[in-house]
Amino acid sequence: MGRRYFGTDGIRGLTNTAPMTPEIAMRVGQAAGAKFLRGDHKHRVVIGKDTRLSGYMMESALIAGFTSVGMDVVMVGPVPTPAVAMLTRSMRADLGVMISASHNAYQDNGIKLFGPDGYKLSDEDEIEIEALLEIAPKLAEPSQIGRAKKIEDARGRYIHFAKSTFPDHLRLDGLKLVVDCANGAAYNVAPSALWELGADVEVIGVSPNGFNINDDVGSTRPAALQNKVVESGAHIGIALDGDADRLIIVDERGQIVDGDQLMALVTRSWHASGRLKGGGLVATVMSNLGLERYLGGLGLNLERAKVGDRYVLEAMRAGGYNVGGEQSGHIILSDYSTTGDGLVAALQILAVLVEDGRPASELLTLFEPLPQLLKNVRFNGGQPLDAESVKGVIASAEARLNGTGRLVIRKSGTEPLIRVMAEGEDMGLVESLVDEICDAVVKAA
Repeated sequence: MGRRYFGTDGIRGLTNTAPMTPEIAMRVGQAAGAKFLRGDHKHRVVIGKDTRLSGYMMESALIAGFTSVGMDVVMVGPVPTPAVAMLTRSMRADLGVMISASHNAYQDNGIKLFGPDGYKLSDEDEIEIEALLEIAPKLAEPSQIGRAKKIEDARGRYIHFAKSTFPDHLRLDGLKLVVDCANGAAYNVAPSALWELGADVEVIGVSPNGFNINDDVGSTRPAALQNKVVESGAHIGIALDGDADRLIIVDERGQIVDGDQLMALVTRSWHASGRLKGGGLVATVMSNLGLERYLGGLGLNLERAKVGDRYVLEAMRAGGYNVGGEQSGHIILSDYSTTGDGLVAALQILAVLVEDGRPASELLTLFEPLPQLLKNVRFNGGQPLDAESVKGVIASAEARLNGTGRLVIRKSGTEPLIRVMAEGEDMGLVESLVDEICDAVVKAA
């Protein structure tokens, strides 16, 4: 069965345009509620959100859907996506929901669903929910309608959890850092956790107004953080995205350190201390070939998964790995979390920084990445990648690389985009191949 609503990271789209309408959100609540009604106990769902204006509307619609089929709702307010996963488990809830479009602008929103184990739902579960969206819901009897309740200490619970992942024998005293919370879900919890561990914390992106989430701040727009780190003389900068499941680091010179380098650092550190499981890490097809070569030099392997942190996690669970993630900064440390957690990942990086003592610029660049270029082509429908003209250009590009690099061409799972990535030894060749493929896609779209 095809997937009408769910992409690689839940349901996402332009607010008040299908599928991101209150009507569909209510139906998602009813369908997901029906799917997870199991046993005679009173069922419970945890709902969190980020700071975008439409979160209130979508939250109300989801509450109506869940309560109408007999589920109680626990509202936890603006918290990071990994906090929803953690609270779902700790509260013994039957389902968790995060209302967020992650790194997208405020106009978009999304719905991410977690099972009772705190893991994002499988493709099979999502397909079942989509099927239930097509039929009339079985509404609860009046006496069995669910209740909605807000808990006030959700942020404190998450701060306590995040701090517990930092080594007990270490402190952040003497470390000056800048944290950019993207005017998103971590605007309160990330600065608080870092300050409580002893850091001298400066902040940007901590004044959400419903419209400014990810607006020239955050992990996908780190220029403001780069400038602030250099101006303030900070040792390091931490950039999260709108729902704080993604991390990018800026060193003391203002240089960006991406997820590939951060995963390499954690993997090397955990391998040296005997904590690493699986004999390497799991990344996606987008991670740089330089990462793979670096790990090979350490006697470790890189397993590649499809793009999407839940696919990374599925491969981690299947192979017994405890480190995985994406070049974009989704880093999953399964000893602690069931999903990407930007703050927890940052704390592991800071632990290595404190123990090592070298500047971030010396510590965090472990390998020289191969030249890599990614471009996006927007399209309005159809299957441009199935066109013979596009297939021919891709085949020609593969031949020209001749085994010295890689091509990754795929549809985005969250936006109407074709992503075209190439990497290789020669940047000029990489640029030429990407442009040729993008031109062919545009003509075929």
